[in-house]
Amino acid sequence: MPAWICATCANQYPDQEQPPGECLICSDERQWVPSSGQRWTTAAELASKGHRSDVREVEPGLLGVGVDPPVAIGQRALVIQTPEGNLLWDPPGFLDEHAIAAVRQAGGLRAVTASHPHFYATIVEWSHAFGAEILLPEADAHWLTRPDPAVRTWSGSAQVLPGVTLVQCGGHFPGSAVAHWAAGAGGAGVLLAGDTIFVTPGEDRVTFVWSAPNRLPLPEPAVRGVVDAVRPYRFDRIYGGWWQPVVRAGAREILESSASRYIDFLRGDAAVG
Repeated sequence: MPAWICATCANQYPDQEQPPGECLICSDERQWVPSSGQRWTTAAELASKGHRSDVREVEPGLLGVGVDPPVAIGQRALVIQTPEGNLLWDPPGFLDEHAIAAVRQAGGLRAVTASHPHFYATIVEWSHAFGAEILLPEADAHWLTRPDPAVRTWSGSAQVLPGVTLVQCGGHFPGSAVAHWAAGAGGAGVLLAGDTIFVTPGEDRVTFVWSAPNRLPLPEPAVRGVVDAVRPYRFDRIYGGWWQPVVRAGAREILESSASRYIDFLRGDAAVG
């Protein structure tokens, strides 16, 4: 029997004869259920419709794994490669043998994780393919819609590989996180942010959301919490949840200035033309 996949968010549910009545993730205020109602799919159906993995080198030591055409929310994964093993971040909604072979050639996986529950997607499939741990923040572990014994929880921060640290920022979800990769950007440091920190299309600023599809903002204390959580870490680049956009340089200053501007708007203090 197949693992049922929500067609809207691509989170997976346990193998059973019939899919659930609703998707736990999409029924939450931060996501959405189509006006036509809940719809389910399977990996086999997605493959039959032409979806294939799209693997690219993003920068030295960082491999991207997406889906062409994109599935559901459309995020692509990032694989941080280190001499001590690899971490896969934000798995997309579809996985095939091409992606597995590419990651195996890159050294396999020690662990898989995600910025927040919307991007758990194929996290269990990746774990099974490589015998990798599933690392979830304790605050959000209950959102995993396909429970698995490989889950290990963490909170606050967790160094998972040398130079690779998971940082709980909160905001979008209580456990929303970023991954800090100290060796990234030629040693200047990188944040993998999903949409914990939301990179905007001009690649010159970031923003913060409670719900992107429902256009709900993040309150000031939560924005400050996100910025405070990453302040101890050195970084010059931020990758969001998709191939583009990317804050390619000056990311720390951009984060600080964007947060200040965002808070000005929340307070009604922003000058607008």
